[in-house]
Amino acid sequence: MSVELSLTELTDDQLPAVVELCRAALDLPDDSAEAAEIVTRLRDDSALPGAAGPRRTVGVLGWQDGALAGVALGSMADRGPDPTAGHLDLVAVHPDRRRQGIGRALVSRLEQALAGLGATQVRVVGNPPHYVWPGIDVRYTPAICTVLALGYSPEGTAWNMTADLSTESSPALRPTEAAERRLAEQGVTVRRAEPADLELLTGFARSTFGGSWDLELLHSVGRPGAGCHLAVRTPTGGGTPELLGFAAYGSSRPSWFGPMGTAPAAQGLGIGGVLLRRCLRDQRAAGHLRAEIGWVGPVPFYAASAGARIERVFFLYRKQL
Repeated sequence: MSVELSLTELTDDQLPAVVELCRAALDLPDDSAEAAEIVTRLRDDSALPGAAGPRRTVGVLGWQDGALAGVALGSMADRGPDPTAGHLDLVAVHPDRRRQGIGRALVSRLEQALAGLGATQVRVVGNPPHYVWPGIDVRYTPAICTVLALGYSPEGTAWNMTADLSTESSPALRPTEAAERRLAEQGVTVRRAEPADLELLTGFARSTFGGSWDLELLHSVGRPGAGCHLAVRTPTGGGTPELLGFAAYGSSRPSWFGPMGTAPAAQGLGIGGVLLRRCLRDQRAAGHLRAEIGWVGPVPFYAASAGARIERVFFLYRKQL
């Protein structure tokens, strides 16, 4: 027999309990292991550069007999053409309390909360730079069933690739010294990014690629568990160095790689592969035995440069309120 469900708004003092719930409810080991980082990332309400105020997040908890049974987290669009887009960022129900309608109740209450913030639609798609998945991993079947039952429509598919870091012989950890020497002969220097590089990096990312990569870089440079490498070319005779590319990791989760980008005029020089493997070596040194390349575009590049394979597929959804 089902037990009565009580729904309350999430408060910061309840975050440790939410982390413990997610450790039990996130069935995939990589997600469960990073439950604390996932919750922290999604609940980050610090103001974004240029924003009028703090980032807007919402959270709903479900209780049965005084025990935490489930959680739903959401946010308003961090950046994009439609500021009225709300995001369903996480829904998790304790394994012992599933198949009681708890997930549907949590998401329905979250939709109401987002509508109260001005949302006219809710998307189940990563809300960069504060995202931990592109959408719903296809292996989280209960979550997919929940959003379909509530009238969400498919919006597309995304995927992650995985690079094996478990052994030094992994293609992802191939040495880069020879390639770096060849680049140096062409006046290109590859090095680790420092906080003093942020203005150059974010400006380059914003003007060359658009999107939210500039904001993601703010979470990659000079922060624990994250990092960035860049390539610059100094003009003959001196002058202002020209940024040719960057690669970052840890902006969304410690074990995830990205974003990365190379200036169109510099593509073909081998910069991307060098930057990628330098980052993967950092992640290996931090103890990660595998790295997830999030929300992948150029599959052939990552397969060739790091032996990466597509291992996670995500469904994306949308619902008009």
